[in-house]
Amino acid sequence: MGEQRPIRVLIAKPGLDGHDRGVKVLALGLRDAGMEVIYCGLRQTPDEIVRTALQEGVDVIGLSSLSGGHNHYFPRVADLATQEGGEGFLIIGGGIIPEEDIPYLTQHGIKAIFGPGTPIKEIADFIRSHVKRK
Repeated sequence: MGEQRPIRVLIAKPGLDGHDRGVKVLALGLRDAGMEVIYCGLRQTPDEIVRTALQEGVDVIGLSSLSGGHNHYFPRVADLATQEGGEGFLIIGGGIIPEEDIPYLTQHGIKAIFGPGTPIKEIADFIRSHVKRK
């Protein structure tokens, strides 16, 4: 039996948010934790994010929002992923997200929200324990 391939994570910044220092730090940290990370850059549409996730065969879609668009963009990505056959994706979010918005996001397909300052090890451990391997 061969070794399983590393967990593949797509990190995306949907919407008009122009700040990506945090997701770049996260991408490096997850890579250092043994995951393959694809960062698709700023200002991605939900369609672009899901298309990239399907093309790259990722296990996880990590969404980041600092500009307040999370209640629109995050559920849209989850809906499109399901419509396109990506029901197996673990979808997580992070950024500046008010506590009162988290229940709405989790009801709409986002499995966890990680705020600023969350240790990368905590995020990596969550991913490892929740990814459904194909």
